[in-house]
Amino acid sequence: MTDSKYFTTTKKGEIFELKAELNSDKKEKKKEAVKKVIASMTVGKDVSALFPDVVNCMQTDNLELKKLVYLYLMNYAKSQPDMAIMAVNTFVKDCEDPNPLIRALAVRTMGCIRVDKITEYLCEPLRKCLKDEDPYVRKTAAVCVAKLHDINAQLVEDQGFLDTLKDLISDSNPMVVANAVAALSEIAESHPSSNLLDLNPQSINKLLTALNECTEWGQIFILDCLANYMPKDDREAQSICERVTPRLSHANSAVVLSAVKVLMKFMEMLSKDLDYYGTLLKKLAPPLVTLLSAEPELQYVALRNINLIVQKRPEILKHEMKVFFVKYNDPIYVKLEKLDIMIRLASQANIAQVLAELKEYATEVDVDFVRKAVRAIGRCAIKVEQSAERCVSTLLDLIQTKVNYVVQEAIVVIKDIFRKYPNKYESVIATLCENLDSLDEPEARAAMIWIVGEYAERIDNADELLESFLEGFHDESTQVQLQLLTAIVKLFLKKPTETQELVQQVLSLATQDSDNPDLRDRGYIYWRLLSTDPVAAKEVVLAEKPLISEETDLIEPTLLDELICYIGTLASVYHKPPSAFVEGSRGVTHKSLLPRTGSNESVESPDTAPAGGPAADQPSVIPTQGDLLGDLLNLDLGPPVSGPPMATAPVQMGAVDLLGGGLDILMGGSDGSFTPAPNTAAPTNVGAPLGTGLGDLFDLTGGVGTLSGSYVAPKTVWLPAMKAKGLEISGTFSRQVGSISMDLVLTNKALQVMSDFAIQFNRNSFGLAPAAPLQVHAPLAPNQSVEISLPLNTVGSVMKMDPLNNLQVAVKNNIDVFYFSTLYPLHILFVEDGKMERQMFLATWKDIPNENETQFQIKDCSLNADAVSSKLQGSNIFTVAKRNVEGQDMLYQSLKLTNGIWVLAELRIQPSNPNFTDLELSLKCRAPEVSQYIFQAYETILKN
Repeated sequence: MTDSKYFTTTKKGEIFELKAELNSDKKEKKKEAVKKVIASMTVGKDVSALFPDVVNCMQTDNLELKKLVYLYLMNYAKSQPDMAIMAVNTFVKDCEDPNPLIRALAVRTMGCIRVDKITEYLCEPLRKCLKDEDPYVRKTAAVCVAKLHDINAQLVEDQGFLDTLKDLISDSNPMVVANAVAALSEIAESHPSSNLLDLNPQSINKLLTALNECTEWGQIFILDCLANYMPKDDREAQSICERVTPRLSHANSAVVLSAVKVLMKFMEMLSKDLDYYGTLLKKLAPPLVTLLSAEPELQYVALRNINLIVQKRPEILKHEMKVFFVKYNDPIYVKLEKLDIMIRLASQANIAQVLAELKEYATEVDVDFVRKAVRAIGRCAIKVEQSAERCVSTLLDLIQTKVNYVVQEAIVVIKDIFRKYPNKYESVIATLCENLDSLDEPEARAAMIWIVGEYAERIDNADELLESFLEGFHDESTQVQLQLLTAIVKLFLKKPTETQELVQQVLSLATQDSDNPDLRDRGYIYWRLLSTDPVAAKEVVLAEKPLISEETDLIEPTLLDELICYIGTLASVYHKPPSAFVEGSRGVTHKSLLPRTGSNESVESPDTAPAGGPAADQPSVIPTQGDLLGDLLNLDLGPPVSGPPMATAPVQMGAVDLLGGGLDILMGGSDGSFTPAPNTAAPTNVGAPLGTGLGDLFDLTGGVGTLSGSYVAPKTVWLPAMKAKGLEISGTFSRQVGSISMDLVLTNKALQVMSDFAIQFNRNSFGLAPAAPLQVHAPLAPNQSVEISLPLNTVGSVMKMDPLNNLQVAVKNNIDVFYFSTLYPLHILFVEDGKMERQMFLATWKDIPNENETQFQIKDCSLNADAVSSKLQGSNIFTVAKRNVEGQDMLYQSLKLTNGIWVLAELRIQPSNPNFTDLELSLKCRAPEVSQYIFQAYETILKN
């Protein structure tokens, strides 16, 4: 009869009977009784009253009975700590039993009894077991140390168990080594500051030797440990990669992914020119492909990891497109993930194959999958320019099928194709208009309205089409209403005579009959623009739109580098760092990829001051307007009305609302009645999201803390009195001790007193915003001036401006609201921790593509290298190294902008030739659009 009989008894007075049986002299009866106790415990009955009787059964040679008693003990020791002490003597005795299985069982149970009173009694037996002659006992004891550390960390440290664990890394038995590594990793994770796993080439060698012989879980522990090691050079990295590569052919997928993680991490250190680098890329593909023949759940995990790998190194799987083709019986979650990877791998070489496959998918029965397949065709068109025409004709074929959801998705993606390739495929608009009546989804309706508005001059009946949408305006979603408003305003600006009634109708619907604040604000802005300055309205609404980027859904580079370090863990499935879903501090240490280094290059430099390590800090490019969530004009925001070429000649911009809805705050209601609101005029946007397009916004005051002699330009008139009803504003920008300020002089040239001043900035390229309200303490009398230093921060909203350093400002007083724009010098954004360490400089210079390098000449500058270096350092441009090549002084310099973008520079000076006073400047940066402005900063600093 099986053990199930123990779970079926329902006797009353059971505890009393069990007590009698537990104290029986017969061994068999005792064993039966303990089994009944464990069965009752398992189904949730409280059998803690039998604790002393069960503990008495520990004194036995029978291994099965001992295991059962230990199981009971683990469960009830916490609720009966005083009774549990009775068992201590037996543990101590069992730890010296001749049978290694009993010794290991005793030490394992000791680790599971989480009672403080008992732990100190366990130290002596644990110490003996850590040095036991049997490896099975030693490997069990190693894990016990980690459990004991969790209960009482101080005790473990005082007893010297951590040192014993470190010694076990050199053990002769591979399983002991693996468990020691697992225990140390576990302890190190809960105490990130402790340097427990102090790995060196010798210990790494021992781990790699053990790797070949231990079990699969042991291999995973060792591989995860290797992934945290930092090789001293590329030769050591290559040697480790060579010894880890055989793990790629392991049968266990967890081992394979752990090996891939180690190789992906160490590849960062290998030069791409090495033959071995190419060999490694080839070796990584087959194991990843093999993972896709497992069951669907494992396939999904593998695909999520492959998605990260393909974003980091698409060349690994560029020839393996076919394995990502969808099978008819794949579950939907696998299908969608495969589709995503197919698009990431799409290139000119395989696009025909991919499109044929996607067209096939678009005729499937699974609606979600079909939608994603149609979207994928659009993404291919945007990614691979040569395929755009073929993609558009494929989409038109799909529209002809007249399947409703296919048509709607096709229209949404065609809108994106129009954005990417303007004036190329507009011939298809007629076909799209035929399907107007079948559109019922907000996104598709909005896309169609956008197309009609954008190309109104090519569509004869554009006004009728838009009017048909207007009939049910209030039933539409917000997305469609906003799009309809913009489209009709565009139509009016293109065909003013025919559409005047239509535009009045939509403006009235948006402003008077709507309770949506976004719609109302946009309606008022258009209304005021059209009524005050139609030319400005045309420039704003019909401005040229920025092209959309090919990959909008790529993971941000610094996050991707961190996720590569978590391949094979839950973070790689969620595509989020552990800190996003693990509560508390455990296991949330930020990881980053290793910096790429060359094996034998160095730059001679007199100073090697440490720099804020930019290894993990790959700066991201300033997001373009298309990336900004909730852009005021959604799809239609072209470059804002740009400021004048020089800050000395500002222009007033009519009544254009630069404040994104701020007009009502500053001017009162729509009737123009004025309500002063000085405190609302300076939003500091302190809660700006940190993990967005601009990377970490560094705290500006976290700099060096010494007064940097940054160059301050003389004040110039920004707003002449004649354009601001007698208010003249002049000013300049400065940076001191890590703080940016706008130094203003307000002059009252009118005949009346001015008061209630407030200031607000439009969104700008670097998020500049006032850090405090504009403080003018007393009213400003006629012919009086006041000097104010307005502190600024860089946590405001971001939008790419043209030019990049354009700042649009609104100033309010008791008379009116005035607008002006000015250009700020970029050196006010150079932070104090912008000095790069030399090796890092070399690695970063090599890592930035050559096409990102720009050359400039600084004319007529007769300073020598030292003078140039010290002058630039005053404005936070730091010299990393200096050397003399063929009579030319070469300065290698680094600087960092407030949004985390690093700029590297090489400056050539000819000290020996007094006739030749031009300096040659080479700049390298991951965001090359800033280079021109960095050059201007160099020129300004060196010539003043």
